[in-house]
Amino acid sequence: TRYGYSCPTRSIRVMEAAHPVPDAAGLAATQALFDAVANLGPDDLVVALVCGGGSALLPCPPAGMTLEDEQALNQALLASGAPIGVMNAIRKHASGIKGGRLAAAAHPARVVSLVVSDVPGDDPAQVASGPTVPDAVSLTDARAMISARGIVLPEAVMAALTPAPMPDDAVFARNEVHVIASARLSLEAAAQKAQALGVPAVILSDAIEGEAEVIGQMHAAIAREVITQKRPFTAPVVILSGGETTVTLRHSDGRGGRNTAFLLGFAQGIDGTKGITALAADTDGIDGSEDNAGAFADGGTAQVMRAAGVNPADALRRNDAWGAFDAADTIFCPGPTGTNVNDFRAILIDETDC
Repeated sequence: TRYGYSCPTRSIRVMEAAHPVPDAAGLAATQALFDAVANLGPDDLVVALVCGGGSALLPCPPAGMTLEDEQALNQALLASGAPIGVMNAIRKHASGIKGGRLAAAAHPARVVSLVVSDVPGDDPAQVASGPTVPDAVSLTDARAMISARGIVLPEAVMAALTPAPMPDDAVFARNEVHVIASARLSLEAAAQKAQALGVPAVILSDAIEGEAEVIGQMHAAIAREVITQKRPFTAPVVILSGGETTVTLRHSDGRGGRNTAFLLGFAQGIDGTKGITALAADTDGIDGSEDNAGAFADGGTAQVMRAAGVNPADALRRNDAWGAFDAADTIFCPGPTGTNVNDFRAILIDETDC
């Protein structure tokens, strides 16, 4: 797990490493996993508990690559604005553990993977880049993704790209995969909670992807439509959505993450509109570079930012959404939650403006 997230255990060894850019502690954790599944037989059972973050927490550069090359790979992917599925597809072909390779190392033991999904669509092969779950994306597909998006990777990474094992490989024949928690389940639970409190709830989608600020502007347009045109929903209502947006980094010293970037785009979109209040947060308790999960916003938030000397549009350009919400004093810091089903967004629309 990432630094600061370990907890007391009776029999499980917990190792901490860096996220989102891998470090040497992650290399040690990866080796510990390979040591744990070495020399197993067909009567052995491996239970793999997998959740998001493993793509960075389990570095394993293949022959021809160094840890520094893998760090450069992660930084390039994070800055590219590519969807998580594209990033993970590329990572799997530049790794010795991702793309089912840990499960292959456990063969002939049977591997049962219990997955907490933090990816849109809940494809278990995408969670943590699938250390125990193979993917049908080929090396040719991955190279096409790199080319199509103009992602510039170090020469050592491009030279080290190798095919990952395919799902029909015999080493996976006895394995099982189960998704036990997901964004869909979290949104459905939130909808039930809202309705128990007397507020109708609607779920837009649990798999929304795209540039965070643009997705925020789209949500703002829907919220304004409810206020001004009484469609597509009738207030009072809470609009829920999840998924994983992305942020294209323009400044290396930016602060924040995709949920605060989403909410800053949203705050500008509802600027001056009464009756709308929103929360955007990462369900693991950490959104990007700081210690917050996300933030809150309403129709007056952008004005509060300007009064504090922060131009919201400029903050977005500088990738400093955290600074904007810190100035408005609406940062949300619940601390580590112990789970991760990705982005969570709740937009409460109430014409009485309570």
